[in-house]
Order: sequence, then C-alpha cells, then structure tokens
Amino acid sequence: MRAHQIMTKDVITVTPQTTIEEAAKIMLEIHVSGLPVMDDAGRLVGIVSESDFLRRSEIGTGRRRPAWLQFFMGPGKAASEFIHECGRKVEDIMTRDPITVGEETPLEDLVGLMEKNGIKRLPVTSGRTLKGIVTRANLLQAVASMAHEIPDPTADDDHIRDRITRVVNGADWRPIGFEATVRNGIVHLHGIITTGETRQATIVAAENTAGVKKVHDHLCFVDTWSGFYVESPEDIKAAG
Repeated sequence: MRAHQIMTKDVITVTPQTTIEEAAKIMLEIHVSGLPVMDDAGRLVGIVSESDFLRRSEIGTGRRRPAWLQFFMGPGKAASEFIHECGRKVEDIMTRDPITVGEETPLEDLVGLMEKNGIKRLPVTSGRTLKGIVTRANLLQAVASMAHEIPDPTADDDHIRDRITRVVNGADWRPIGFEATVRNGIVHLHGIITTGETRQATIVAAENTAGVKKVHDHLCFVDTWSGFYVESPEDIKAAG
C-alpha cells in the first residue's frame, strides 16, 4: 500500500496568521492533533501540533531557567522561546518546513519516517501543493481494513501447512523439529522451543497465514541448561 491509498484527502488547514486560540479550537472541534499551515499562495509552510501548545504563558507552563543558564543560552535562544511561549499567531509556534512525502511513498517508508523523527503525521504533497495527510490513525485504519481482504482461493489445508512451514523454518528463531498439521483451517503447532518469544513468533506466523481459522499451541519448552521440560500452556490446561 502507498500513501495515496490511506491518506486523508480533505484536510483542514490554517494560515500563518491564524490565531493560536482559533487553531486550538479547530483542533478540538474536528478531533485532530495537528494542522497543516498554508500560505496565501496555497503552499505548505508548516505544521502546528498539540505539542506546540505545551509551553504557553497562558497556562503557566513557560520555561523557567536560572539566570546563569539564560546567560549561556544567549539572547537568540531566549528570544525564540519567548516567541513560542507568548506569540499570538500560528507562525509563532509552528514547525517550519515539515517533512513531507509523495503520493506513491510506500507504507514502510512512512512508518520509518514517523519513527525516526518522532512525528505523528506526514503531509502528502506534489511539489508544494498539499494533496492529503497521513497520520498514525490512518495507519491504524489500514491495519483494521486488512481483516476485510478477499479470501485467498488457494488457502486449502495443504497450502496453509506449506506456507506456515516455509515461513517458520526460514526464520532464525524456528523451533527444533517444527511441524504444523492443518485440518479445515485449524492449525496445530508442534516442536521444541527454548524461549517464550519463539512460541509467540511461531503462533504469529501461523495466524498471519491466509485461510487459518484457529491456532493450537503444542510447542514444548526445554531449558537449555537443566533440560527441564514443560508442555505448552494449552496442553497443560487441557490435561488439568
């Protein structure tokens, strides 16, 4: 999937001259945590987000630094903080020249940019023209929509078993002596594991296979130091 397939297209924007009070009201009314900032020519010039409202003089959260620290900061830094805390317009607090993506940007790249830069939204642009915006909520919607995909017509029991076996045996964490049995889309996992993470990874690999209806865990844990052997929680519960 790519940016244009999940982005929000009808984006509410503000201008650099929009008051901070008005921007805050818009964000509250439409339930968003950030707004693109467009200039009079319709070009994207910034982003204003909820984090920009954290340090504000109105609510008494402006930074208070000792005099000696202010001296080392220099007048430029101090002036910038004052503008951000006391300014009345969006241009005073917005992030300028925000990171943007194109309409064909893959989801993997979108997530990478969000993680690397610690941001929650990415404007989608063509040149300087805003086409939409991708937020973490859009990514969440994309995950949820995957449940409604068209079923794989080749997902019979033999195909399911082969796909699970190929994925698990190709992984560094594969269980020892791994085997999967499948009947009517119900999967039973067998083998020996040495970590709890391996159990969960194997279950996830099975659950992610098209056509799987349910997964039963029969993976046995063995401690590599003592040789202590424990059946799967599902099998212990069934035996009790």
